[in-house]
Amino acid sequence: MNKVSIHQKINEILIEEFEVDEEVINPDASLKESLDLDSLDYVDLVVIIESNFGVKLVEADFAEMVTFQDFYDVIERKIAAKN
Repeated sequence: MNKVSIHQKINEILIEEFEVDEEVINPDASLKESLDLDSLDYVDLVVIIESNFGVKLVEADFAEMVTFQDFYDVIERKIAAKN
């Protein structure tokens, strides 16, 4: 799975599962402000990411995520480490 397909899949998940407006998804945009997710939504996000990519996000991963690009980077690193 390459970077483009990872980004597309993540964006698709955010749009479909969390009703995020496609226009707010920008690599430099603030992840937390743009998504406006509550704690239960974050649990759902962890489960959905794990089922789609086979990697598990932990609380420490979210601490380093500020932008959408940070989110993409964390998923990419975890996928690379798994393979």
